[in-house]
Amino acid sequence: MSTTSISLVRQQLERLEKKMLQEITKKQHLIDLVHRHQKQAALNLLHYLSLRNEDIRDMQDQLHILGLSSLASAESHIHRQVQAILERLGKKYAPANLSPCTYSISSEQIQKQSTNLFGKKDNPAIPYIMVTFDTSFANDYLLIKKLLLNGMNVARINCAHDAEPVWAKMIGNIKRACKKTGKPCKIYMDLAGPKIRTQLLSKGSEEGKVKLKAGQRIWLAENNIGYNAYEIVVGTNESGILNGLKKGESVLIDDGLVRGIVEKNKDGQILVRLTRVSSKNNTLRDGKGINFPDSRLLISSLTEFDKSCIPFICKNADLIGYSFVRNPSDLAELQKILHTYSSKPPYIILKVETPEAVKNLPALLLQGMHQKAFGVMIARGDLAVEIGFERMGEIQEEILWICEAAHAPVIWATQVLENLNKSGVATRAEITDAAHAALAECVMVNKGNHTLEVIKTLKDILHRIGGHHIKKRFTFRPLGIAKRFIDNN
Repeated sequence: MSTTSISLVRQQLERLEKKMLQEITKKQHLIDLVHRHQKQAALNLLHYLSLRNEDIRDMQDQLHILGLSSLASAESHIHRQVQAILERLGKKYAPANLSPCTYSISSEQIQKQSTNLFGKKDNPAIPYIMVTFDTSFANDYLLIKKLLLNGMNVARINCAHDAEPVWAKMIGNIKRACKKTGKPCKIYMDLAGPKIRTQLLSKGSEEGKVKLKAGQRIWLAENNIGYNAYEIVVGTNESGILNGLKKGESVLIDDGLVRGIVEKNKDGQILVRLTRVSSKNNTLRDGKGINFPDSRLLISSLTEFDKSCIPFICKNADLIGYSFVRNPSDLAELQKILHTYSSKPPYIILKVETPEAVKNLPALLLQGMHQKAFGVMIARGDLAVEIGFERMGEIQEEILWICEAAHAPVIWATQVLENLNKSGVATRAEITDAAHAALAECVMVNKGNHTLEVIKTLKDILHRIGGHHIKKRFTFRPLGIAKRFIDNN
């Protein structure tokens, strides 16, 4: 490579570094608000977002040709990596001007945050394992003991199911098993959140179910007044959400098996034209999930039921999962409420499961940094439905990158070895997916009849892949999440 080309690469890097530093000056008011243990993470996040606001793929190719770092896999210490390359290209820095956020320090910080959230673990080479508890676990101490002995680090109790007496029995079994085995286990409790579900109001329904087909039109409404006997009317378990729907917006029912488009909204009565109905399951029943990925819903992410669960959670849990969090004000509300019940409340896990949470991820992370520690869950079930399954691979990678830049531990959740858990036999695809989970700090397993086998298999997969997962090389086209945050804040 010519001296001129090397000089151009150096100029590009110097311009990027200058832009990073300018971004810190512009966002200093946000950095001032974060917890003292999160200052370095906040700076690195803003540096990374500044970098990802640009297309630097050509420069990365040139760096690769030069035998230098192409900035891939440097999310956790991006400014120091830029400086290290510039030093190789001849730039001199005074020691005071070098970023203190090196690879080793940032790795140590992420590990420290993970330990704060999930505790100590026997094998540092593999992620923590979180297990979702079934109702039956309340009366199955021996299974919980076996799960602990085989690698469970975190027990997940979903507040959308059961009630305080059952949760208390589960927690009692966990503590008893921890004492007996000497194995630590953190308790994570998920707030239910505003999960919107179907209620068949009329008509055209038979024995609580109705057949659907593409091209058909159905109504979404709060009651069935004014409809004839042949029209299908579907209500929801949450009132007040339909008024905000607009023509052209998407409606997804039953995890996206049924898709439709809003054709009109007449005083909260929504006419929906179905554009796709699964040939495998074309029957709609009560209690199926409804998602409105294009709509701005006028409902709180924190329901009254969630608020009623918080005293118990503060007394018994180490971690609290915030379902369907959408923006920083949602998170600020929960942070405030938790501190009214405890001076040392459970650490918050932000569950990213809506397009709005993805768009607001940088702002959510900076709000999370108001606390000493917090984590992020990639809740791939609802998120895949909301953003579209075809985008899931791309989005989950972006979330991992940005969270690493924020030194925020990530939980990889939903459908991990699900077929194995339900049937006892794993598919090839889910083995590959489980291997990809090694990129996260923690992996969540859902409920099933073969949970013990899942943990053993997962540990084996994660152990085998653990030495390879940091060796991937990425190129940096502009990142939409970064662009929105940099341009709009």
